[in-house]
Amino acid sequence: MASGTPIISVLVVAYNSGAHLPRCLAAVEAQTCRDFELLVLDNGSTDGSVIDLSAMTVPARLERSAENLGFAAGNNRLAGTANGKWLALLNPDAFPEPDWLEAVMKATAQYPGVSVFGSTQLLDEAPELLDGAGDHYSPLGLAWRGDRMKPASIMTQDGEVMGPCAAAGIYRRDAFRAVGGFAESFFCYYEDVDLGLRLRLAGERCIQLAGARVRHVASAITGQNSDFSRYHITRNRIWTFLRCMPFPVFQLVLPLLLAQLTLIVVLGPVRGDGPVRRRAIRDAFVNFRTVMKQRAEIQGNRKASLRAFLGALSWNPAKLFGAKGDRRPIRRENKAGAVPPTGVEHAAD
Repeated sequence: MASGTPIISVLVVAYNSGAHLPRCLAAVEAQTCRDFELLVLDNGSTDGSVIDLSAMTVPARLERSAENLGFAAGNNRLAGTANGKWLALLNPDAFPEPDWLEAVMKATAQYPGVSVFGSTQLLDEAPELLDGAGDHYSPLGLAWRGDRMKPASIMTQDGEVMGPCAAAGIYRRDAFRAVGGFAESFFCYYEDVDLGLRLRLAGERCIQLAGARVRHVASAITGQNSDFSRYHITRNRIWTFLRCMPFPVFQLVLPLLLAQLTLIVVLGPVRGDGPVRRRAIRDAFVNFRTVMKQRAEIQGNRKASLRAFLGALSWNPAKLFGAKGDRRPIRRENKAGAVPPTGVEHAAD
């Protein structure tokens, strides 16, 4: 390690991750950059797996929770005790390439005004394909991982995105803490989208790194299209919109969001997920007053101009419905260190 205090804290929240965690830890140990610490939380696991950090040659600490705190609160807990300037979040089913942290460190020097970075995620079972290259957000209240299932060869250069997927997201610790970290009420799903939007509202930017690569087993822990994931995605995307969308777009789009939710209820019997979707929508609005109080605080602390924030969103419906990437050319800072605002006109590119 280069100094007594590590530059990076790698955070791994593990819940019933015995099938994947040893491989994840081995990939972390194999990093060419050694100026980091590893913090692992056993988040109330019940699968009987044993977490062994004895093979780590960097500082490593295991914390335990008697109950499952969720991805959001689990990472907040680790971030609260982290020593690094940078927080590198890593899912236990994500396996970084050996030069992952090295690529991150090069990026922090190359883009000194940027406090958030995303890793290029490859499908573990087919690494020639992307699992995602940055999170995008439509003003209609829908988020997606850009270019999922597209050839990984398209990722040849860095680009600016709304926010990172937290399966392998990198945040400067002070920026993460300044906005309060993840919303713990989300438990999991959309918590990284909500955080990405709040960081954008705070004036931060996110760059998706082509060279920082991680193989990822999609939905290995919670199950793809499970009732658990359907519930949390539906509820949390409503909360994300209510909390983060600035006025006047909030006023204009809210009727469309309500129409979407009505359609979800109507199609529930056809799709076979009616009960869980209805429960998620009900629970989202049961807490309406609390969420709107959170909204008032978030919007009251907004530092980014409305134009800059809206310019970070994806306005092209074809990209939303095709789950296409919406990476933008990286804006350069002027001599005074200020970043020129991104106009809404770029959002339809």
